[in-house]
Amino acid sequence: MEAAPHNPAEPSSQHLTITSPDQMKELGRRLAKLLRAGDLVMLSGELGAGKTTLTRGLGEGLGVRGAVTSPTFVIARVHPSLGDGPPLVHVDAYRLGGGLDEMEDLDLDVSLTDSVIVVEWGEGKVEELTDDRLQVVIHRAVGDTTDEVRHVTLTGLGERWTRADLSVLSA
Repeated sequence: MEAAPHNPAEPSSQHLTITSPDQMKELGRRLAKLLRAGDLVMLSGELGAGKTTLTRGLGEGLGVRGAVTSPTFVIARVHPSLGDGPPLVHVDAYRLGGGLDEMEDLDLDVSLTDSVIVVEWGEGKVEELTDDRLQVVIHRAVGDTTDEVRHVTLTGLGERWTRADLSVLSA
């Protein structure tokens, strides 16, 4: 992983270059160390960008039960903690078009205080759940390419994330 130089004026933002799926999973494991119950992580990026791979690493880092796979067809999966940490709620909002009204059926607001919630494709759908969220944008080359390089931008929003040191993710 290669990080862009840290700008102290932007303490809640981090830019990383990831060159393999293993590095993406490792980023998830490192990010898990910063997460706690009540955190909302929004993942965005093209199909195949690595959102689920990152979430697998989060699951490993949080020590949750069950294989983390894309919940595209079930919409949401809950992975209980194997220890004393929070459960991981993994949501794929790709097939949901109705914004927060449709998301309310999943009762994410109830789960939020006790869980780490990761939402793929959540833009315009889950922002109203909390002012405090971590947005992770993964950019990759599109088209017919075998390029594994990903450019990841993590941006913390709200009071919870203004104090978080995202630069530890590039270590």
